[in-house]
Amino acid sequence: MSSGPSSLGFYISGTLLLLACAMKIPALLRRRHDTLLQAACLLLFSAACLILLAAPESIVTINQLTKVPNAAAPLVYAMTTAFSGASLVLIVNWRSASPEQTRRVTRLVAGTYSLAIVAIIVLFWAGDASAEQVTLFDAYYARTPYIREMIVTYLLAQAVAMTAASTLCWRWSAHVHGSLRAGLRILAPAYLSIVAYDLIRLVAVAARWTGRNRLDFLVDKVSPQLAVPSCVFGALGFALPLTGPRLTTTARSLRQLRQLTPLWKVLEDVPTPGAIRAPLPWWRTPPAVLLTGRRTALHDAILALAPYCDPVVRQAAYDADLRHGSHESHATVTGNAAMILVARERQRIAPEEAHDALHTSTWRLDDLVHLSQAIVSPIVQHTCQQYRHSQKAAAHHD
Repeated sequence: MSSGPSSLGFYISGTLLLLACAMKIPALLRRRHDTLLQAACLLLFSAACLILLAAPESIVTINQLTKVPNAAAPLVYAMTTAFSGASLVLIVNWRSASPEQTRRVTRLVAGTYSLAIVAIIVLFWAGDASAEQVTLFDAYYARTPYIREMIVTYLLAQAVAMTAASTLCWRWSAHVHGSLRAGLRILAPAYLSIVAYDLIRLVAVAARWTGRNRLDFLVDKVSPQLAVPSCVFGALGFALPLTGPRLTTTARSLRQLRQLTPLWKVLEDVPTPGAIRAPLPWWRTPPAVLLTGRRTALHDAILALAPYCDPVVRQAAYDADLRHGSHESHATVTGNAAMILVARERQRIAPEEAHDALHTSTWRLDDLVHLSQAIVSPIVQHTCQQYRHSQKAAAHHD
């Protein structure tokens, strides 16, 4: 029995994939007829089981529990074939194709790889593999009748599936963008590395057919180094397009929340009669929900300040920004920001000076972001400072 790679890496990687599969179970229970989700769960489960069962310590344990020498071999090879078929099925269902074509190809792949799994089990029981081999099984039994065919069956089945999957992923990636493209670009080389795993083992098996065993190290030393990274990167390639849009949305919401901070600091304490502000703890509220709540609160605050808004202030700040060489659109935002900031001051100092608002404006998110950025501009701050001085002068005159 040759010493093989450590089982720790297999167990860590397999457990992570199993946890990822478990996280999909609630969605699978809600959408039981979702073929794409079923294929994704099958892929994650088969990849996790494959890595866990392929660990050298697992192989020894399975053989001891079953009291059948090398009983782990057909189990691992069957799981390998299931993983290969699941990968093809998932990609076929992932792509945008006609439902009839997708169902036809899915049935073909599922039927073919199911037969391959049956063949692996039958060939193992038909052959003689009485000497336990934990890490050199493929090379040791490369010339044994039936066992030889079983080894070639699983290697070829996996190589064909992974080659097709890699080709489909690479071609598809040229027509998509974003996280989907990134995921496909990870999947394509990940599947090719599995093909390299199969070819390396086939070379060692072929060497045994010619009566040479000098290449046995390819089976127990070289190829296992490709197994775990290939499965992990494969799972990552599938997970990235599923989580990418959500991560992008979260990052965008966090960025916009940060951009709205200056405006929020100014308007946070504005009384908004009739508006209900539900508390949203940041530690357990999704950023997108926080952003919606922040936008709503800002809208309510600006609406509450409408009776205190003075178009003269807006025009003064607008003209000042134009004199500084700004574009009209930028000057408009500066004028609005100055008017709102002064309105906040008027509401604090002289709430009785409110007048009837003739109209209200609907502020979009981009408008609020621009307002927030303009709040800290020197022109807006100078305009607000002038208002304070005028109020002090008026009070002193009285």
